[in-house]
Amino acid sequence: MNSATARLAEAFRLFDAANAEDPTLEPGTDGQPAPKEVLYARRMTACLRRVAPTAPEAVQLAARCQHIQRWKIPRQDFPMTRPGYHQWRNTLKKFHAELAGQLLAQAGYAPAEIERVQQLVQKLRLQDDPEVQLLEDVICLVFLEHYFLPFAAQHPEEKVMEIVQKTWPKMTERGHALALQLPFTPEGLALVTKALGR
Repeated sequence: MNSATARLAEAFRLFDAANAEDPTLEPGTDGQPAPKEVLYARRMTACLRRVAPTAPEAVQLAARCQHIQRWKIPRQDFPMTRPGYHQWRNTLKKFHAELAGQLLAQAGYAPAEIERVQQLVQKLRLQDDPEVQLLEDVICLVFLEHYFLPFAAQHPEEKVMEIVQKTWPKMTERGHALALQLPFTPEGLALVTKALGR
């Protein structure tokens, strides 16, 4: 293992150790319970490797720490309004970026490299940065593949439609094509198709 590969592996180890503190457990691919944010981070990495196997290191890092220790800033700590939601999301982005920066420094990354990962995690310049857009595609694909059906089961159809309609414009055309190739159940595919007016 060369030094660059070792450094990336160490960053992943630190991210996973931080996420392993998540008190919420969910079944993993083997059916065994695992910390929710560890599963999410590994799903992000797996999706990125499928979608863009030669993705830059900064994108690989940002994918792995996208939700790092997310449970520490719960939604209910903010007003249950649309402005409150946006305040929560913006607070989370800064928190994720700061914590990731601390762990990346421990792994041996330089300040400029850390700053780039922090830009990606906060999804700055989404409309004109291809690497941010790649990360956004992966985020949306992971949601659709792993979290969409559980979400749909807990919310009225109107809310589910709204989420799909908000998710779709965030993605590239390639992201759209990949999303439609996901192994949806017939019910899931019907919901997505209906939301998109197809």
